[in-house]
Amino acid sequence: MTFISLQENLKQGLAIVSRVVSKNINLPILNNILFKVNKSNIELIATNLEIGITHQVRGKIDSEGEFTVDSKVITDYINLLPGDKVECEQDGMEIKLKCQNYKTKINIQEASDFPLIPKVNKENFYSASSEDIKNALSEVIFAVTNNETRLELSGVLLSFAKDSLTLVGTDSYRLAEKKIKIKSNYEAPDNKVIVPARTLQELIRVLSSFKDDDQLEGAGEIKICLSDNQILFIFGSTELVSRLINGSYPDYQQIIPMNYKTRVLINKNELMRAIKASAIFSKAGVNDVALDFKAETGKITISSASSQVGESSVELNSEIEGDNNDIIINYRYFLDGLNNISSDTVKLDLVNSGTPCVLRPEKQDDYLYIVMPIRQ
Repeated sequence: MTFISLQENLKQGLAIVSRVVSKNINLPILNNILFKVNKSNIELIATNLEIGITHQVRGKIDSEGEFTVDSKVITDYINLLPGDKVECEQDGMEIKLKCQNYKTKINIQEASDFPLIPKVNKENFYSASSEDIKNALSEVIFAVTNNETRLELSGVLLSFAKDSLTLVGTDSYRLAEKKIKIKSNYEAPDNKVIVPARTLQELIRVLSSFKDDDQLEGAGEIKICLSDNQILFIFGSTELVSRLINGSYPDYQQIIPMNYKTRVLINKNELMRAIKASAIFSKAGVNDVALDFKAETGKITISSASSQVGESSVELNSEIEGDNNDIIINYRYFLDGLNNISSDTVKLDLVNSGTPCVLRPEKQDDYLYIVMPIRQ
């Protein structure tokens, strides 16, 4: 097996797949990357048995073959080579690499020992802008719980329809929902799946690593294919496959208030600054900050008090429609939501102090964030 590829192409390909590699004492082969070289392309493959990733690298192929090699060794070495052509030749159980005045031999293992990557039918798929997918995931994934006792909450719910995708993340204390436009060629396009947060964090990382010249190769669109227990993401020359989480996602729409008694429009940055100032005086471990809305004056008072530290109160001007109201919230959760709203003005809806507070961008209906109140 012999091929030639540019150091830059190999470096990027290894960067994309190597992060999936797991340090597995019981199955050392998972520390490796599989190279599959055939007539048309050079494939780099890695897996940790939950996620599998394949990336195609361009190059000149003289003869076919496949082998696995230690991920850290090959990645570290390729990264240090000059930006020129790299020649790779397999000789028994080692590969010879040559690039300008650099020559090396690296021990390899049989490709037959490498785990199989699950196959997902690619005929039916949903497609969307990869930028839309990346941004939408970033806007909901932070709300997902790290607690694996409720496995269904350790992933993001993807609800597919013919022309829309709804993404939801929650840890039962707060919830983020984002809707984006997609296309589908499924005959029955409605599908709901729960994808592990770890998979989607990896997807965000890989999508963020693509440069402008990669966009020209089709990485600007992402295709999503489903099977009974796997999901496949295809973008550019990269494929990422993952297991799905089995379980029933909570019927979260029940907790979204259908009506409100108080609606507030306020400058996001002013609100964030006031909450951060009051947060200094919140009770340790409780993170409580009180919001008091006065409709007749159009003012919000943000306050907190701690017997150890002291107290704080900030008054802000806003537009308030409806009744006077108040709520005590976890300021960390509240700030997380505000950080993921892109508009300068935030819309805040409230029923009473015992129901969830709903945050939205002022003029967009494609994103909402819910924070449960702290009950006294």
